[in-house]
Amino acid sequence: MKKINPLNYFLIPFFLISLSISTSAQETDILPYLKEIEEGNKDTVAYQLKLLKSKNPGSPSLMYLEGLLTDDGKQAVLIYTKILDKYPKSKYADAAAYRIFSYYYALDEYDAANGFLERLKKDYPSSPYIKIAERNIPQNELIAKETDNNSTRNDTKKETKKTAEEIYKFTIQAGAFTNAQNALALKKDFVEAGYFSEIKDKVVGGTNFKVVYVGKFTSEEDAGNFLRIINSEFNLEGRIIPIK
Repeated sequence: MKKINPLNYFLIPFFLISLSISTSAQETDILPYLKEIEEGNKDTVAYQLKLLKSKNPGSPSLMYLEGLLTDDGKQAVLIYTKILDKYPKSKYADAAAYRIFSYYYALDEYDAANGFLERLKKDYPSSPYIKIAERNIPQNELIAKETDNNSTRNDTKKETKKTAEEIYKFTIQAGAFTNAQNALALKKDFVEAGYFSEIKDKVVGGTNFKVVYVGKFTSEEDAGNFLRIINSEFNLEGRIIPIK
């Protein structure tokens, strides 16, 4: 019979304790850095984040902090999604879900936004972000806007007076940024390329997004043809939306 080393009976629980400590150690206290961001010191926090990640590269809290410092909304969403998929029980997982919800709502992508709101309610029912979302953006508003965007939009008020100027019905939503300079830079690229572009503010749950639009079109077909051009030319993932 194979002899059993009696020390194994002590090594197993010790290993589990060590594993638990290691997993717990991944979480980093980022509250001081969140306060710094609120005070407008993002550059300082960005520098400190590099040092923190070198010491604790697997921290989901630091990933969340990185997401907050990422000005490109699309890239930030990738970070928040990684937190949800890889660290669903981490301290800031519910906050990550709320941030994704806010991003999609800012882009008028109400199906995606509503999906993450439902995920927030289901996976994190005690999260304070649920009340924040519902207070600032009621779910019935999501449904109403989604229905409005998907309808035929037979709005006779806008069709009563046709002038020599064409009635534009569609535009391209090129991106959403929390950093105004990034939004202005993209708009500048469009303008220099000879395209009409504008920036509109959209506040979601206290976060101000700079949403960049490019082009105006009378038909969805024209918008689609243009969309393929700018997606390739500027390496974007824009989408067609109706002009309200």
